[in-house]
Amino acid sequence: MPELRTEADPRRWKALIFIALAQLMVVLDATIVNIALPSAQADLGISDGNRQWVITAYALAFGGLLLFGGRISDLWGRKRAFVTGLIGFAAASALGGAAVNSAMLMGARALQGVFGALLAPAALSLLAVLFTEAKERAKAFGVFGAIAGAGGGVGLILGGLFTEYLNWRWTFFVNIPFAVVAAAGAISVIREPAEGRNPSKLDIPGVILATLGLVSLVYGFTRAESDGWSAGITVGLFIGAAVLLGAFVLVERSVKAPLLPLRVLTDRNRAGVYISLGLGAIAMFGLFLFLTYYLQVVRGYSPVKTGLAFLPMIATMITGSTQIGTRLMTRVPARWLMGPGFLLAAVGMVLLTQIDLDTSYATVVLPGLMLMGLGMGTAFMPAMSLATHGVQPRDAGVASAMVNTAQQVGGAIGTALLNTIAASATTDYFKSHMAGATNQKILTFQSMVHGYSTAVWWAVGILSLSALVAVVFVNANPGGGPAAASTDGETAADAIPVMAH
Repeated sequence: MPELRTEADPRRWKALIFIALAQLMVVLDATIVNIALPSAQADLGISDGNRQWVITAYALAFGGLLLFGGRISDLWGRKRAFVTGLIGFAAASALGGAAVNSAMLMGARALQGVFGALLAPAALSLLAVLFTEAKERAKAFGVFGAIAGAGGGVGLILGGLFTEYLNWRWTFFVNIPFAVVAAAGAISVIREPAEGRNPSKLDIPGVILATLGLVSLVYGFTRAESDGWSAGITVGLFIGAAVLLGAFVLVERSVKAPLLPLRVLTDRNRAGVYISLGLGAIAMFGLFLFLTYYLQVVRGYSPVKTGLAFLPMIATMITGSTQIGTRLMTRVPARWLMGPGFLLAAVGMVLLTQIDLDTSYATVVLPGLMLMGLGMGTAFMPAMSLATHGVQPRDAGVASAMVNTAQQVGGAIGTALLNTIAASATTDYFKSHMAGATNQKILTFQSMVHGYSTAVWWAVGILSLSALVAVVFVNANPGGGPAAASTDGETAADAIPVMAH
């Protein structure tokens, strides 16, 4: 089928700067508050039972509303959705920084999630419609993939710096200049192709079912972490999520203008990308959490030192994305970048299972983080590009939203699943070694390290599965060439996308 060709926008590279800046703001916000949380908790008198809501409120609103946000950007136009999302995100951040009690802080976090869900898919789909030429697209997605992957680590560094030298409130206020610069730049340089708009009506039943289903799923994993997997509320939330998401699929098959056209999911390449990215996020977000605790609690690192410890990983992630991914994407099929990339990250994680009470940062943690960053950067970049490759312009927003949904839901699952595994391994180790222990404090630390190490082994398995999914399912080449599959063009309006052989 012929691909839709549009005249390249001469200001597209300037547009990339502002799109990347907005993406960085959204991604780093997922982790920047983690390091600042103990200070905010003490300052506002938040109870231990309620502190997780500062993180969960953002994850629930963001993860639950992403598909809705993606469809809104298809209907309204990406530029309008992008700028609205930026302005709303800045306002919510100002509210969070000025919070006088826990309710105001949690409300601000939920609002950040709402506007983030509008902004993130609009950013990725703007790239998809602005960069249509293969080599340029590879470069643009290389930058975007590096930022999407490294943003979490940047958040940990900034969170440490602000908490130690300024005040936890700056972890919110920092978003305001980001948002203002990105919005002003977007208004002046972004010109969206007219045919990218989807004029159909909004699928309200789909919006309600998808939002409630995703919220129920994400919240189920959060409750599993605090109440256990067999608790009535946890099981109830998972059953509810399955029923709601099942009903959502049935609705999408029958309505005229679906929220998530099933043609976006029935393409094996996109399905492979969404699954492998989701699995990668499970492993990576869980690891961020354990390493932060290991370095701060067991090794006694300050928040700033902890943040800086992640810096080499960010450097190798950017290298993997912009140097390896971008240079090879037009020459090598995506599966041979994604599969080996995830496996290399898994090798880095195997090194990190060797941590102990006095492990050297330079000989174990540093090489483990660097390998992980290099692998993730190499894998993320073609995945980001392939997620929107060959999709009809009118579906670009919702296809982009699915990338973010896979990462957000994966991140929520990873934090809860791996935390629960670590906690139970820690308890078992402590109980079995208590009788012969001479120093209770050392045993506590040894138990924690054993728990982290056990959970990281699980993360290794999950990343290996991610590599397998990428190699088996992904058979298109986003850089163009004979392996590329295209589903563009109005003739394919309601058809299942053609797959490459």
